[in-house]
Parts: sequence; C-alpha cells; structure tokens
Amino acid sequence: MLILDVKGNYFKQVLEYANKSNRLQDIIVIDLSGNFKYNPLDKPNLKPIVLANRLKTILTLFSPNNSESYWLDKVEQILAECIKFCRLYNNGYVSFSEIHKLVMFSDYYSEKLCVLKELFKNGKLSDSDVYNLLSCIDFFEKEFFSLDARTLSILKSEISRITNIFISDYNVLKTFCPAKEEINFYGFKEVLDKGKIVVLNMNIAEYKNLSKIIATYLKLDFQTEVMARLGNNSKIRKSAFISDEFHEYVTTTDSDFFSGCREAKCINIVATQSYSSIKNALKDEASTQVILQSLINKLWFRTDDIFTIEEAQKQIGKEDKEKISTTISENAKETKFNLITNTLMSRDSNLSESYNKYTQNDYIYDSNYFSQSLETFNCLGFISDGLRILKPQKLQMIPYYEREKFMKGLEKYDK
Repeated sequence: MLILDVKGNYFKQVLEYANKSNRLQDIIVIDLSGNFKYNPLDKPNLKPIVLANRLKTILTLFSPNNSESYWLDKVEQILAECIKFCRLYNNGYVSFSEIHKLVMFSDYYSEKLCVLKELFKNGKLSDSDVYNLLSCIDFFEKEFFSLDARTLSILKSEISRITNIFISDYNVLKTFCPAKEEINFYGFKEVLDKGKIVVLNMNIAEYKNLSKIIATYLKLDFQTEVMARLGNNSKIRKSAFISDEFHEYVTTTDSDFFSGCREAKCINIVATQSYSSIKNALKDEASTQVILQSLINKLWFRTDDIFTIEEAQKQIGKEDKEKISTTISENAKETKFNLITNTLMSRDSNLSESYNKYTQNDYIYDSNYFSQSLETFNCLGFISDGLRILKPQKLQMIPYYEREKFMKGLEKYDK
C-alpha cells in the first residue's frame, strides 16, 4: 500500500488503524526524521533513460505550460547522460547531489573524467562501460558544453529546479541522498512481496516542491513495480494506492496505469477538489477523461464546479421526466388606451387557462442538486458491487471520529 499524505496529518490515523490491526511493524513512514533513508535514483536495474523520463514527468508538475517540449526533452537527455556517467565512476550509485554537481560544475565533470580514464588505462572497464563512457564524452564535450550561454543556463535552471532542493537542506540531503550503505528503504518490490505500508508524511504547504517530487517519484516507482508483476510471473497480491488532494500529484502516466492496473489487482482511492483541478494540472483533457472513466466508483460531494457537475450528470445519464406547463390568456372585445393611467382598459373580456402535461428527457440530477441539496458529510454515490453498477443514490458518510457513536446507535437499533 502507498499512501500520500498531502497535509501531513493523515499518517497519524494510519498509525492508529495499523495499531488496531497489529500491523505497526509493517508501516514505513517517509519523512525527514531520518528513520528511513531513500534514494529515488538508486535503481540499478532501470535504464538511465527510464529514470530520466521519471524526472521529466516530475518537471511537468512545475511547468506552467507543459507544451514547452523542447526544454523538457533536452533536460531528459541531459539527465540520462548524467545518470549513465555517474554510474561509471561511482560504482553504479546515482544521487541527486552527484547529478547537480555534474550539470552545474564543468570542473567536477573533468575531475571524474580523469578518474574514468585511469580505470580505462588499467583495464577495469568492461566493453559496455567503455561504450557508455565514449557516448558520454561525445555528448558532454561535443553537445552539452558547446551550447550557447543562454541555452545552457536555461537547461541548468530547469534541472536545478529538482536537484537544488536536495542539496540546499541538510535533512533533505541525508534522507534522500544518503550513502549507499545507509539506505534502508529500497523501493516497492519488498513492499509488494511482504505487504508493507508506505506513508509519505510531508506537508505540501511546508515542503511544496520537495513533497511533489518525492510523492510523484514514489507513485511512479509503485506503479512501475505493480505493472512489472504482470510480466515476470511474480505472485500477484492485492495492493492499494491512496492519495488525498490527488490533483497535486497527478501526471499523464496515471491514465495509462489506472486503465491497466485492474489485472494487477491494484485498488486506487483518490480524492480531489474537482475535475477541473485535475484538468488544470494535466493541461490535457484526453488524459483527464481517461483517468475519470478508469475510476469506477465515484462519490460526489457538494460542488460548484460546472465541469465536475456536467461530467457527473453525463455519467449518471438521463431519464424521462414529467413536465407541467400552465398558460393563462385574456381576450377582450373592446380595448381602449387610458392616457391618464397609461394603461389598457378592456371590456367584455374573458380569461382562459390551459394545462399541459408532457415528458422530457433530462438529466436525473440537475445542477442545483450538486450545488445546493448535498449537505456536509452527504454525497451522491455512483458505486459498483463488483458485478453491476448500483442505482445512483444519496449516501450519508460517517466521519472516523464519530464511528463509535454511530456503532452504538446501530447496536441500540438492533436491540
């Protein structure tokens, strides 16, 4: 299970539930306390381009205009070459601090290049290592360092938006860029094998960019491991992804994962302020629609967001509703205009009223229902029992802090 706690308070409730279930030993809390040290880039089994693509995905969360593909694609290429180069001189270990120094300081690159040349002279590099070294040298010396100053500064600025967060704070550095031997959380293979529960405890208001980076990376790591089990004949056990304020961490890759993770037995429980929040974060209506239609069970609370209301109305559908119209008309044989009162004066008039009843195909729930009829802790439920979709209906939700009171009420009712 992966739980992203955007506000930094839900993890306490998770610990309480885990304690009741005798599962405290299975909880892994990712925060800045230093109890668990995690390096997102320590993935020796993944290709450099795969890791670089993850970082590019995270960068899209910080980009106001995701259509600037040139800079993001170029950043992805630079990061892939940095990861490849770092693995050569650092015994396969990569961290954000190493990437930062390689990109920002040309002297540091030259220093590590001298180390690799000595290894090459002493015959300590394999054929694949030699190939990777030559490709890295070609890239850095013939392409990266030959860029004009303006382009180079823009690319460095884009990359430092991620790397600078990890080197500017000591607690962040020691938690997410530790020495290899200090790492005690390696990713989600063990989590899925042994049924561990990973909780990210990082308030997004306090650690905005860091929270987004770590949360998104954990999410991508989790999704990759879940889907990988379909192809490597691993034992597939149920897993779950839970996220509040999902629009803070949503990426276009979620549409692919949500649409294909059912076979991998992954349950996704996400909450967002509105559909517009997801659409605004993705800047892609098609990906937004794929995500929304992949989430079968939906609970709509009171909202004023027109896009959310319209999408909910479309999904619930229409029905024939009986409409009634009443018309009143007046007929007069003689009508005169009164100049004093400025009105019409009628004589020998008669009134007629017509009453008309007809059916009209209209949405089952109108917009006023979503914006006015749903009270606090009430929602419109669109849920499935696993075999069929139940009829949409208003549901009363019980807050966790009133659970005991509610259960006592049920016991009294049963008696």
